[in-house]
Formats: sequence, structure tokens, C-alpha cells
Amino acid sequence: MLQACLNGKRSKDEHARVPCSPQELAADARMVREAGADELHIHPRATDGAETLERETISECLAAVRNSVPGMPVGVSTGQWIQPRGLERLELIKSWDNLPDYASVNVVESDSAQTMDILLSKSIGIEAGLWTDDDAKRFVGMPQLGRCLRVLLEINETDPDEAVAEAGRIIETLKNAGIELPVLLHGADGTVWRLLEVAKRAGISARVGLEDGLTLPDGSPAPDNRSIVSAARQILDS
Repeated sequence: MLQACLNGKRSKDEHARVPCSPQELAADARMVREAGADELHIHPRATDGAETLERETISECLAAVRNSVPGMPVGVSTGQWIQPRGLERLELIKSWDNLPDYASVNVVESDSAQTMDILLSKSIGIEAGLWTDDDAKRFVGMPQLGRCLRVLLEINETDPDEAVAEAGRIIETLKNAGIELPVLLHGADGTVWRLLEVAKRAGISARVGLEDGLTLPDGSPAPDNRSIVSAARQILDS
């Protein structure tokens, strides 16, 4: 499975084609599906461009995307950094009525278990985000483990060799614990394409898009999400 991450925290100052509005997200969703993406990950934005979990914005973005790409699974982030943070942020998640197919939860965050419980109560799939092997060891002991949709390996190491090594350590920890959840692996910036190759060799799912990196495999600037997904699809299918 190839997931397209359309925007993340990126601003238009970083790349002019980062989609922020519901209409821009819908347009990019259509383009990346045509380019070979199977699923989507988006960060809905308020009118000022800031990430938000506010009910109306979540609903508007999901409606626009689903109207553009009917039947394509779409997920969102629940990152602890998203305003208004803390308990008020969790109350916003509880208020959602137009629900994503899944949402990512960073296991390193202090309220990850509580966030998972809220998502499970709403029958929203959980991508359990693991940044490090320490996260994997914590995840192994979480009671929500068996009800997660997949494990999301989000490797933040900037050195490509160390990123590959950390991914290997996490996968080994999960294997030794007998965890058989599907795995999705992705890198960031300078490790995106190296970890895509790792995912291909390992036979696991991958993720690319402007959220994760702004360049094509040859290091040249990527014009848009479509070009990134198209390049990834070619690599995975070769």
C-alpha cells in the first residue's frame, strides 16, 4: 500500500503547492490517486493555515476529499502539538461527527493511550506512530495494541544509515513480541527515498508526499504531490 501525505505541518512558504484548504486537498487527492496512491493522510487547516482538530473543519475537509476520490481511505493526525493541545484537544476529537477512516497517534505522547481510547470508541482506525525503538517497546505493553489498524514507523533520524538501522530495530522489537499488525514505513526529508526502498524490500507499506519531503529521488525539487507519488509508484512497481 502506498499512502500519500499531502501537507502535514508544511506551509506554502516551504512549498507553494502545499494544499491547505479543503478544495486544495481535494484537488491533490484526485491527482495522487491518478498517480498511484492507495490511501491518504491529511492535516486539516483552519482559515489562517494552522492545523486544527475542530469539528467543522475536519468535516469540511473530509467531505471535500471524499467527494473528489470516493472510496479512497483518508486519515488525519492527532498530534499533541495541534492547538489547543491537552484535554481541550481531546474534547475536539470526541466531538467529531464526520469521521476519518483512521487517525495517527504518536505513542511517545503522554496522552496517546487516552487518544486511542477516544478513537476506538468512535470506531476510527488507529495508526500507532512509532518514532524510535523505545516507542516500540512501550507500544508492546499497551492494551490498545490488538485493536490498532497498523503500526506507523515514522523515522526522524536525519542520517540515512541510522534511519535504516532504527527502522530495523523497531521491526525486530515488534517481531520478537509476536506483533503481526501491518506496518507502514516512512522517512523525512533526506531519508524519504532510502526508506521507501527499505519498505519495498521488506514488503511493507510506504508513505510519501509533501509532508515528508520536498524532493524527487534524484534530489531535484518536486513540483507537487503528484510527481512525488508517481516517482514512488514507479519504484515500488519496478
